[in-house]
Amino acid sequence: MRKIIAATFVSLDGVMQAPGGPEEDPVGGFEFGGWTFHYFDEVAGTAMEELFSKPFALLLGRRTYDIFAAYWPYEKDSIADVFNPAIKYVATHRPDSLTWENTQSLGPDIVARLKEIKQGDGPDLLIQGSGELIQTLLANGLIDEIRLMIFPLLLGKGKRLFGDNAVPAAFKLVKSQAATTGVIMATYERAGEIRTGSFAQQEPSQAELERRKNWK
Repeated sequence: MRKIIAATFVSLDGVMQAPGGPEEDPVGGFEFGGWTFHYFDEVAGTAMEELFSKPFALLLGRRTYDIFAAYWPYEKDSIADVFNPAIKYVATHRPDSLTWENTQSLGPDIVARLKEIKQGDGPDLLIQGSGELIQTLLANGLIDEIRLMIFPLLLGKGKRLFGDNAVPAAFKLVKSQAATTGVIMATYERAGEIRTGSFAQQEPSQAELERRKNWK
């Protein structure tokens, strides 16, 4: 079965908007476009190369697709060399305007289509950007792996990686490393359901019992 992998740049406070430049996504008056630029070193660069070293299909929301389609077909570098020929699956209400080579619309039922694609043959599906799409997939339990590059910044306002509708699930850390700039790269894979426990006293105090009563 094919995996869906979400690979995302994110700030300490969970913002993922416009990591690449000021004009990338200024929606909502976002003022810090390009916030990742000064944090890349050899370690982070190697991690990016590793991410794109295995065959993949791109899975994109419409906004990220538009950003990429206006950029990568006109570039000549190692990333363009793998992005341009890759199959692109796009969540969009405007399928007739998809012009980047090897692009397919996911159709009106994104979740059903992706469930079908996951069961088929082919490379894993790699999400880049696409915050709204990520939240839709998390709400339906469809993301198998999350690869985060966590930058030592607080951005305040902006589009965030995680919303409130994700299906609860446990993940395990399978790989981590840090760049010299303070960027933490962490890979998480699904690890079943959430397990809970309690550090509460075996015999709660009267004050604790009263607190529980008041907080119901």
